[in-house]
Amino acid sequence: MTDAAQSQVAAAALDEAQEQARTRKVSADRKRRRQLLNLAIRASSLTVVLTIWQVFGGMIDPVLFTTPLEIYKAAVGMIGSGELWTYLWPSLVVLAIGLTLAAIFGVAIGLLLARFWMLDVALGVYITFLYSIPSVALVPLIVLWAGFETTAKVVILFLFAFFPMAINTYQGVRNVDPKLLEVGRAFRCSERQLWANIVLPAALPFIVTGLRLAVGRGLIGMVLADLYTAISGIGYLIVRTAATYQVNKMFVPIVTLGLLGVTLTWLLRVLERAVAPWTSVLEQD
Repeated sequence: MTDAAQSQVAAAALDEAQEQARTRKVSADRKRRRQLLNLAIRASSLTVVLTIWQVFGGMIDPVLFTTPLEIYKAAVGMIGSGELWTYLWPSLVVLAIGLTLAAIFGVAIGLLLARFWMLDVALGVYITFLYSIPSVALVPLIVLWAGFETTAKVVILFLFAFFPMAINTYQGVRNVDPKLLEVGRAFRCSERQLWANIVLPAALPFIVTGLRLAVGRGLIGMVLADLYTAISGIGYLIVRTAATYQVNKMFVPIVTLGLLGVTLTWLLRVLERAVAPWTSVLEQD
């Protein structure tokens, strides 16, 4: 190859590298602008909602309703005195244990039912039967069996969070493209290799979606468990403040639960982008 040809090849490679760098820069700038726009829209929406709430909430009897400013003042007092944390901590422990158990057993059972048809035929009807029963209807029975302490709370929360995990995992495995499995078998992949390289990666978005649903239902189960079991937890704090007509203090744990749900959902989205980055391609576009 002559020096001129080598120079042309080097120049073409340099142009291609520069073009790729420009493309990456444009993509990064577009993503950053989209993030700033989303942040601006959310901030504007929050400002409008809080303003409307403050204006119209101030026109209602404070015994029946309250305003964001009064909630903020109550929150500062409850956080400073440690009252909020005293009731929140036991509920967080129950939430962590219950969600962990629901995720482990839900994913395991969903995978087994989806991959082994005999188990699906034998046990699938029981999953459907239990899921069809309103979970609230089983709470008194759980309290009767497990008592009024942490065990009963964990069982109640597990019952609420288990089914979204199991059903979404099941659907994720069942929706794996059969052609991918055929390709894997054509390359003589073992069952373990099929699971590790095809089945689980394809089912991950469904599993993470199941986790996000389980978080929401788990928060419901957590508060319900507090109401039915012991005189502790954030659910009891809501009932106690409502019974004494401290509406501003009643809204503090309610807002706390909402912020907790938003935070956990955001963390799961971050986890989804980390373990299954291909699912965020469409969102970025």
